This record gives sequence, C-alpha cells and structure tokens, in this order.
Amino acid sequence: MSETATPAASLPDDPGTLIDPDGDRPAARSGRSRSLLRFIVKKLLTTIGLLFGVTVLTFLLVQAVPGDPSTTNLTEAAQQDPEIVAAYKAKWGLDKPLPVQYLTYLNNLLHGDLGTSQSTGNSILSDLAKYVPATIELAIPAMVLSLLISIGLGMWAAVRKDRAADHTIRAGALIGLSTPSFWLAIVALYIFFYVLGIAPNGGRLSTKFRPPQDITGMYTVDALLTGRPLVFWDALWHLALPVLVLTSLTVSILIRFVRSAMLEVLDQDYVKAAYAKGLPRFTVLRRHVLRAGLVQVVTVGGLAFASLLSGTVLIEQIYSWPGIGQYAYLAALNLDLPAIMGVGLFVALVYILVNLLIDVLYGIIDPRIRVS
Repeated sequence: MSETATPAASLPDDPGTLIDPDGDRPAARSGRSRSLLRFIVKKLLTTIGLLFGVTVLTFLLVQAVPGDPSTTNLTEAAQQDPEIVAAYKAKWGLDKPLPVQYLTYLNNLLHGDLGTSQSTGNSILSDLAKYVPATIELAIPAMVLSLLISIGLGMWAAVRKDRAADHTIRAGALIGLSTPSFWLAIVALYIFFYVLGIAPNGGRLSTKFRPPQDITGMYTVDALLTGRPLVFWDALWHLALPVLVLTSLTVSILIRFVRSAMLEVLDQDYVKAAYAKGLPRFTVLRRHVLRAGLVQVVTVGGLAFASLLSGTVLIEQIYSWPGIGQYAYLAALNLDLPAIMGVGLFVALVYILVNLLIDVLYGIIDPRIRVS
C-alpha cells in the first residue's frame, strides 16, 4: 500500500503558518500590526514635542506681560504681605534666572499646579475639573449626532448629485453656515422655551433637584451611576436644546466635506467596477466608498470636535451652561491672567490630542499613510 505524496508547492513555507480564510498570512497581519505600532509611537513622540513647545510658548507669554508676575497673580491684600510675595516668587522661581524659572514652571505643570484663579480663589486645575465635564457633556452627543447626520445626508447628496435631494441638502447646509451661532441659539430658546414651553430656559438642572454625586462631573452619567433616574431625565432635558443647536451648526460644516469626499471616491474606477459586477449599491457604498472617503471626514470632524471641547462661549453664555467656554469668558472679563493661561493650555492640549487621534485613525483607515 503506497502513500500519496503531497506536492511541496501546496504546503505553506512554514508548517506552523496557516493561511486564513481571506488568504492573508498571520505574518502579514503581524507586519501590519508592527507598522501601525511604529506609526503610533512616531506620532506620540511628535505630540510630546508639541506639548513641550506649548509650555515654552505659554511661559514666554507670561514673561511678556508688563509688570511683576507676582502683582498679576496675587490679590491686592496678598501683595501687601512681603512674606506671601516672597513665598510666591520662591515657588515659581521668579527670583532666579529665566531658564531656571522655566524649569520651575515646567515642574509645577507636571505636578498639576497651574496657579490660582483670582476670580474664584481656587486652583486652576480644580476649576478646570469643574467646568470641563460640562463642556464634554455637550460636545460628545453633539459630535456623535453631527457625524451620523452629516455622513448620511452627505452620502445621499453625493449619490443623488445634481438632483432635487442634492440641491435641497446643499441649500440647507449653506443656510446653516450663514446663520450666526448666537442668533440660532436665541431663536431656539425663544421658540422652544417661550412659545412652546417644552424646553428649560438654561442651566444644567432644575432647581427642585440637587446635583448627583460628583463622579465624572457629567450630570447625566453621574445620575445613572448613582441610580437617580428623575435627575437623569431632567439633566437630559436641559441638555437637549444646546446640543440641538450645536449639532445644527456642526452638521452644516461637515456635510459639504462629506459630499465632496464621497463624490471624489464615487468617480474612481474601482467603484465603477464594483457596480459593473452587479454588487448592490448599499454594499458598494459601505465597503468601498465610505471607508475611502472617511479620511477627509475624519480631518474636519476632528477639528470640529476639538472646537466643541474647547468651549462654545456664546452657546454656553446664552444657555447659562457652566462649561469651559463660560469659564474662559469670565476669566477674560475679570482679567484673570492665571485662569486665561490655564484655559490656553487646556485648549492647546485638546487640539494636540485630537490631532494625534486623527493621525492614528488615518493610519488605521489607510495603511499607505503609515509609510508616507
């Protein structure tokens, strides 16, 4: 009884290496993972350099302010006490050469010491921890809704190019771009609060409820975590109108870029070939068009999200929303230099981290970018 020999060509190069159902070797997958990891590490190193540059710029801006920094950062009562002034100068190294002052400033930043607000009397870090979650609570739902709506309408407009649906969507986006944010916020408040009476007049919570236990700083999340459904629904009710306004403004910006990106992809030969093979339109749009067009959408969407996280001053003022935008407005109104610089650092950090996230998403969506 003879054994049948298996042709060598039919075996994998490595007996322990099998080809997956998609015809892709684990070695290739491992190579892609290493490539993505190298790409992320490179971007992280670039981000660290940018953060260092931001601290240098912030330090130089503080030095450029006329007068003694101690008189700018201390209250009038504290300025009259020589011991307090001396302690402040020693803490920030103001009695030492400029390079030593920067190292002291950097060391304080690394320990989370951004100074003390003249307006509130609290540390800048504690103020940011109080105001930032309120802005995040606005920004995340507004961004999620904006992406879902803009991608859906943008793809529809691209598929229905130069037809009634396309013209209607483009006209709506143009009207949204031309509408001032404060005017839209005021009109929405007038209609939904004053005329219809279905929305609150501002704030994060009705006066009959006390805020939930502070866990994340976001009332809706904290109310769910602490088992207070009535507080959750009330916080969601207060959240709805400003989120609606922010979503309307952001969709108007994103929808044009989504349409443009999808039109560019729809004109590619591989998309036409997919249609020629008889693939359903939904399959072609989902597998081929959407992913290829996401690169441009990620760029604009990331910048829009960074803008929302940095604080929408007018919206927060109109709706009495105690977010980072309102904190920045009050700091500027009171000439609170430490708070202004703290907000500046926060905004710079938001944009740097969002750009890092955008770069990583680039590498995931389009592997060719990793080697560029």
